Amino acid sequence: MAVNFDYLPGATPLDADELACLIPKHITTQGELNEWEQLNIEQGEAWARKQRKEILNEGFVRQLHQQMFGETWSWAGNFRKSDKNIGAAWQQVSMKLHDLLNDAHYQIAHATYPPDEIAARFHHRLVAIHPFPNGNGRHARMMADLLIQKLGLPRFTWGGKSLTKATETRSCYINALRTADKGDINLLMSFVRS
Repeated sequence: MAVNFDYLPGATPLDADELACLIPKHITTQGELNEWEQLNIEQGEAWARKQRKEILNEGFVRQLHQQMFGETWSWAGNFRKSDKNIGAAWQQVSMKLHDLLNDAHYQIAHATYPPDEIAARFHHRLVAIHPFPNGNGRHARMMADLLIQKLGLPRFTWGGKSLTKATETRSCYINALRTADKGDINLLMSFVRS
């Protein structure tokens, strides 16, 4: 049974091998996939909220992705094995993630930036690394929310609307990420609390 995907602007297309790893075989449309993934993500968030362990390590990053997408994709929690339209070369994902996690630990220990900026920068870099075949934006937003809460502040609002639909809010989010790619974090800083 073929699945027809309508990729949103800024979304990462899956290759044929990745698509073949879809676990629920009854899904045939993007809408069905979105609904299924959202239920899986909610379960992942419930799992994450119960965790009391350190979140800034590769094991947690991978386990969170597994919890968020493990009932949808058999590759959930595993780093991608192909290059995408965004992200580090797939062979560098683990190294780039290791550097990000070390940098975040340093920034927190030395109060290099205010907490919101630490979490927003973490989010931006995690999206830029793009460690997984899919779900990177949703995963990185949840990681940033968990991080900002660990730093004692409320989770981000992310524009207050869904970022998984083609809306003005999603366009603002993608624009903020692209502006951060050019070295200006200010738009993303404003967006995360908008």
